Amino acid sequence: MAAPSSRQVFRLFCQFGAFILTRFGFWNCFTMLMLFAERADVKRKPDIQIPYLYFDMGASVLCASFMSFGVKRRWFALGAAMQLGISTYASYIGEQVHYSDWLKVRMYSRALAVIGGFLVLASGAGEVYRQKHRTKSLQSTGQVFIGVYLICMVYSLQHSKEDRMAYLNHVPGGEITLMLMGLLFGTLALSFLSGCYVRLASQVLAVVLPLVLLFIDGNLGYWHKTCHVEFWNQLKLMGHNVGIFGAVLILATDA
Repeated sequence: MAAPSSRQVFRLFCQFGAFILTRFGFWNCFTMLMLFAERADVKRKPDIQIPYLYFDMGASVLCASFMSFGVKRRWFALGAAMQLGISTYASYIGEQVHYSDWLKVRMYSRALAVIGGFLVLASGAGEVYRQKHRTKSLQSTGQVFIGVYLICMVYSLQHSKEDRMAYLNHVPGGEITLMLMGLLFGTLALSFLSGCYVRLASQVLAVVLPLVLLFIDGNLGYWHKTCHVEFWNQLKLMGHNVGIFGAVLILATDA
């Protein structure tokens, strides 16, 4: 039996990335429901007022369902980007729940990157049998959003004590390694923002992100007990990073 070619392997990874990103809405809604149930026990409010929350979740599940079945994927990916953008903006201006500044950077930058991932999907990237040309403007905008997310990661590594300690506790080499990681994320951010070597930058990020997800985000004891991040909020943030990983896989493998 002949070994699969590199093109077939890339196509498989691209499909896997699209699979992850199109199912993001289901996990996001589930973790939101669990988070708000967790808050109900201590009489804390959800991020969005209740009547609008149901419409928001309904729109998210609707877009995720149609994207998962491949029905008008470009249109519903664009709808998912709009839904997440409106939801994030509503939670930001609503100020029903107080978050620390460093946690706001983590939450909103990841949401922005997932929106960028949906825009990449809406451009036509990740389609196995592409019948229409990709919309370059949508893909470029999505790449810029991912680049902004990486800039926020560099900012957090420099100015957030909580983020710095999360890396220092698991990364050998101390401050020097932390500086090198900041340099790496900054270089990748410039690539996404400028549109140069995006595929190479995506391939590097596709290797780095699972490590960050496993060793940094996966340290639930640190985030929940030491930094007082709500348990389901941390799982929600992990889901955001998984969605970003799906978008990066598409950019890394779709020719």
